[in-house]
Amino acid sequence: AYARLRDDIVTGQLGPGERLRVEHLKTDYGVSAGTLREAITRLASDALVVTEGQRGFRVAPITTEDLEDITNLRVQIETEALRQSIRAGDAQWRQRVEQAFAAISAEEPIAPGRRHAWEQLNTRFHEALGSRHASPWTLRVLRLLSRHTERYRCYAMALPGYLRDVHAEHAAIVKYVFQGQEARAALALEAHIRTTPDLLIQALREGRAVLPQ
Repeated sequence: AYARLRDDIVTGQLGPGERLRVEHLKTDYGVSAGTLREAITRLASDALVVTEGQRGFRVAPITTEDLEDITNLRVQIETEALRQSIRAGDAQWRQRVEQAFAAISAEEPIAPGRRHAWEQLNTRFHEALGSRHASPWTLRVLRLLSRHTERYRCYAMALPGYLRDVHAEHAAIVKYVFQGQEARAALALEAHIRTTPDLLIQALREGRAVLPQ
């Protein structure tokens, strides 16, 4: 129930600000009211759901300020994790990065109906890059930030004329990683992370997109 609700929030099936009515949703998700409330409570701890006191729960809103905050924090943490992984990286780590890159490359460009599979492989690729980082908490925080980033990416990918060569961006990161060029790898990763927010924010400012309230 937690995983299904989380995916429906991230992909926009449950829209920002939408009321989560336990009595209605328990039938849709085929679970008891108690199980559903526990799942929603977990999602609240992930900041994907907000509580309204005695009035229940709503899907967390999305804003450009939130997107910029998430992006800046993710860049700061993830690029440092990559730098430390390059410094400490061994053959096993490089193999993990290579395998994750090969797996996501096989899904690019993203085919209709395969977005969910691609998102899982994208998470695996990014986690592989920072997996030699010594801090398990860093990886946990990055996983949470990645889910929030995915919410915004769903809206960005629906923009008219949305064009982006994600494979080329991934390939550039991997090239610098294998060359041991720490600074260039970190810069390539930062540019990659910022591309979706930049495209979406520009579209919002130009009136080509509107975030749901």
